[in-house]
Amino acid sequence: MHILHVVGARPNFMKVAPVLRAFATRSGVRQTLLHTGQHYDANMSDIFFEQLGIPRPDVALGIGSGSHAQQTAQVMMKFEEAVLERKPDWVLVYGDVNSTVAAALVCAKLRIKVAHVEAGLRSFDRDMPEELNRLVTDQLADLLLTPSSDGDENLLREGIPAERIRCVGNVMIDTLVRLLPQARLPEIDLQSRFALVTLHRPSNVDEPESLRRIWSALCDISEQCQIVFPVHPRTRTRMADLGLQTPSGNKLLMLEPLGYLECLALQKHCTLVVTDSGGIQEESTYLGIPCLTLRENTERPVTITEGTNELIGSDMQKLRSEVARVLNGQGKSGRRPNLWDGSASERIVDLLLNTEQQREAIRSAA
Repeated sequence: MHILHVVGARPNFMKVAPVLRAFATRSGVRQTLLHTGQHYDANMSDIFFEQLGIPRPDVALGIGSGSHAQQTAQVMMKFEEAVLERKPDWVLVYGDVNSTVAAALVCAKLRIKVAHVEAGLRSFDRDMPEELNRLVTDQLADLLLTPSSDGDENLLREGIPAERIRCVGNVMIDTLVRLLPQARLPEIDLQSRFALVTLHRPSNVDEPESLRRIWSALCDISEQCQIVFPVHPRTRTRMADLGLQTPSGNKLLMLEPLGYLECLALQKHCTLVVTDSGGIQEESTYLGIPCLTLRENTERPVTITEGTNELIGSDMQKLRSEVARVLNGQGKSGRRPNLWDGSASERIVDLLLNTEQQREAIRSAA
């Protein structure tokens, strides 16, 4: 059986890594890793390949940046050539980036089977491009591999047949479980209590007033506890454009982007997380670290209903008060959702191999 994996951006790397490893232990499986290049920065991508143990891509499309329409169209054109040449039995797409929906569209028209890893997540906010990618991909995919039961419920409500849906757990947690023992703190001057901050979403960093309000709140919070802020390149550019600088003498430590292992170590040891990242909402829930999310909604509601996550939206006064609650020992506690156990990738492999065996048996009987 030939499996072709499609990745396009850093969040995909943490998801594909355990699935690649799980398939590699099985006989009769050939794998191809295709990187569209939708998001590529040597400082932010190469280190992830190294730390996650991902092989260099077999196919690199080199798409690069552009509008959503441009990226999607270019991935479709170049991916069609690659997939026709490689002729995989299954294409696995991950998450909700433009590369994911582009590959699903191509495969649906070519009648190549697609499995969507991390299917069924919904923010119910169609202003988010990722939400549109999720909706379209899930309608096209042959097999929908959900990380939690709310994903199953969303898909059933949208009319997806139950036989196409399988709850396998969260592959991001597989990567976390495997690499947590290797995670080491970066060589920086950390205080006993600190908040880890990550910001990259356009709604937070591309709107000048929004970024100013967030920065003002972070400066205030840094008077109560140290803030460690690995700054995304786009966020750093926006801050420079607005002249936002660290006040002298305060405890706000701005860093260059870090590798996965360093970020994981900071999450493990921090007092709380302030983020707009989907993946960190999940990781902090697994680690039991209070997470304050600067978004109005989340496609990962299980991190709220069962985990340690809380939505702050754009209310910076709420952010200040919730940080104070955490520092006073009143932070939200939670539990790990079902099947977030480090074995999701093995369940995916078993499912696909069994599906192929059943198809082969049907062909042989005919």
